[in-house]
Amino acid sequence: MGKGESELLGEILKRVSRTFFLSLKVLPKDLRRPVGLAYLFARAADTIADTRLVSRDKRLEYLELFRTEVRGNGANGIRKVKEALTGPQKIPEERELLARLEECFSIYRGLDPADRTRIRDLILTITQGMQMDLTTFPGEEDGRLIALKTRSDLDRYTYLVAGCVGEFWTEMHMAHRPSLRAWDVAEMKGRGVRFGKGLQMTNILRDLPRDLRIGRCYLPEQDLAALGITPKDLLEPKAITKLRPLLCDLLAETVAHYQSGWSYTLAIPRREIRMRLACAWPLLIGLKTLALVAQSENLLDPSAPTKISRPEVYRIMTSSLLMIGSNRRLSLYYEALRRTIPIAP
Repeated sequence: MGKGESELLGEILKRVSRTFFLSLKVLPKDLRRPVGLAYLFARAADTIADTRLVSRDKRLEYLELFRTEVRGNGANGIRKVKEALTGPQKIPEERELLARLEECFSIYRGLDPADRTRIRDLILTITQGMQMDLTTFPGEEDGRLIALKTRSDLDRYTYLVAGCVGEFWTEMHMAHRPSLRAWDVAEMKGRGVRFGKGLQMTNILRDLPRDLRIGRCYLPEQDLAALGITPKDLLEPKAITKLRPLLCDLLAETVAHYQSGWSYTLAIPRREIRMRLACAWPLLIGLKTLALVAQSENLLDPSAPTKISRPEVYRIMTSSLLMIGSNRRLSLYYEALRRTIPIAP
């Protein structure tokens, strides 16, 4: 691994991935390169889709150029994206990632063809979710607030942006870790999909007030209407009282996804300690976040963000590290956290 690649998959990856870097760092060595590169691509695509520096139409255009490059038939499209977005980008780590996208694609083209195909399929699916965001919701300065229509729309969205990661994760690990080759592929990919959906639902519920103020309501309009609520009503923090039945229902659904994710984690052979940690940590941290969501009276208030502290994150990681080899001890810890979510059965 050259110096440039080492920096991209080390310090730059760390700066753009925040907490998830901890899971990436603990992965088996042979998986860090392809999984880390996949994350860099996803993060770069997210930066393109979310930037307010250009119009939605331009974002869609640049996102398609990115997708074309991932497919392997680009013609300097990434250079165009870089030139358009790097200069005015104010967030240093995102600016540097965009500036070095051509290096990322150079690493990508040098990967084993099977790994390259897995990354391609993942990124093309994730960017479909980003396109769904850009075509469903108004621009941030538009002044309108639009909701997804149905629960099916929400389920499709969570698959596109996160559930597909569970499929990718399963395929990548089964290809690289001989101890997993006895897994039932379809069953484990299905659990992996629900694993990813659960984590994305956690983000959606936690980030409700922020998303509402940029015109995005991921809570289905159909479900809100059944409670006599409009998306606009959610801009008022006191609407949490009327929202509570739907919130409890979505929390229960999210916890059910977590249960599949936990079954996935316990199915990992005990000697695959690094993979077990990489799967256990986001679930355990996510349960703590869901507990805060469930108990919050100010969930819709943008001035009161729902977030667990970094020391709490490290406490969870340390505790789980000490019991990662024991399914029984690990499950007792998981169940203790799950019971802190009032709606969990």
